[in-house]
Parts: sequence; structure tokens; C-alpha cells
Amino acid sequence: MKYFLNVYNLSLIYSDMDFGKILRIMESEGRKKDAPVFRFERERKDPFQILVATNLSARTKDETTGKVVKKLFSKIKTPEELLKLKNIEKIIYGVGFYRTKAKNLKNMSRILIEEYNSEVPKTIEELLKLPGVGRKTANIVLARAFGKNTLGVDVHVHRISNRMGLVRSKKPEETEEKLIKKVPKKYLGKLNRNFVAYGQTVCLPRIPKCSKCKIREYCKRIGIKKSQ
Repeated sequence: MKYFLNVYNLSLIYSDMDFGKILRIMESEGRKKDAPVFRFERERKDPFQILVATNLSARTKDETTGKVVKKLFSKIKTPEELLKLKNIEKIIYGVGFYRTKAKNLKNMSRILIEEYNSEVPKTIEELLKLPGVGRKTANIVLARAFGKNTLGVDVHVHRISNRMGLVRSKKPEETEEKLIKKVPKKYLGKLNRNFVAYGQTVCLPRIPKCSKCKIREYCKRIGIKKSQ
């Protein structure tokens, strides 16, 4: 079956889709183009740094997040060092809601020190108790820092899932719920990272590079008015 069949059949395609193949292609293309998410992965493997960086990335462009994260971690590496930092607002200036995030990061560091022996907790219930940590951040941390099969739905995952026709949803929370029902559990932990890499390099927000897309046969290209 091809991607241009009727809507009923398209739903059948996605129920039988080879998610493993799609994710491998996304990862391969993202690595060839050195996607920011993979650059970050090479430099940041510590759970605390992954937690902080994911928190900072909310409502912020990838390029800005990368610069701010690099600047911040050139000065601190641990919750103790972050808690002592006096000019954190100035350092993270540029990310969305930087004043609120600065306050949350301070309080988060204090809680990690006092309640978790400076370690990042490994359950979603405990992560959600930390200031500024929502489901997306918690799930991304669990997947990237601890290798768990959890799904964090950010703007890239939400956009690409809807473009492909994999889901039809208006909010990330709804996207998460629908993807969990469709995607085999063994792939959930890899989905965010690879969708993000593809979204940063090929399936761009405004003008996606559809002519260069290696998974076009699986995509309905919903909502795309202009592409390369």
C-alpha cells in the first residue's frame, strides 16, 4: 500500500508501520547532518545536565538552547554549583521564561541536594515533584538519562506525528496518549530523540525538506503548503 491511499487505508498502514525502520532512517539522517540533539548527546550524558537542559529547552529555539546550555555548563556541573550561582538569570537569558526557569532551577537543585543526595530521581512520580518539571521533561530525562521506554512529546514530536498522519491531535498531551497506543513499547524511548533530530534537520517547522526526505512514503504531508 502507498501513502496516497484513502484515509481508511492510511489508518491501516500506520497500525502495521515498521516503526523500527522509520526511527533508524531518522537517526541515520540526523547523524549525517549532525543534528543539535546528537551534538548535545555527545557532550552531556550526566542525568543532572540532561534534566537542566531539557528544562531550559521548553518554549525556546534549539539554537538558543544549545548556546545557553553550553554557557551554563561551562560554569557549573552539579546541583551544588548551580545553587551557589549568583547570576543565573543573566547566564540563561534568551531562553523562554528565563526568570521563572532560573528560580525553578535553584529550587530544583536545593531539593535534589536535600532529598535525593544530589541524584536525579528515576521515576516519573518523583521527577514531576521537581519545580518546573512537566511530563515532557520527565519522560525525556527517563529515556535519555536512564534508558527507559518513556515518550516525551515536544514540538518536534507533535509536529511530525501530525504531519505524517500518525496522529491527529491539537495538544502534546493528546499526541502522547495516541502515540503510546500506536507505537510498540520497545521504540518509545528512542522516538523523541530521533524525531527531534529529523525535525531539526529535515522535517523543519516552516519549510520542510520533503524532496530529501527518506521516509516520504510513510508521510501524508498534512498541513504542508510549501516545501523544499
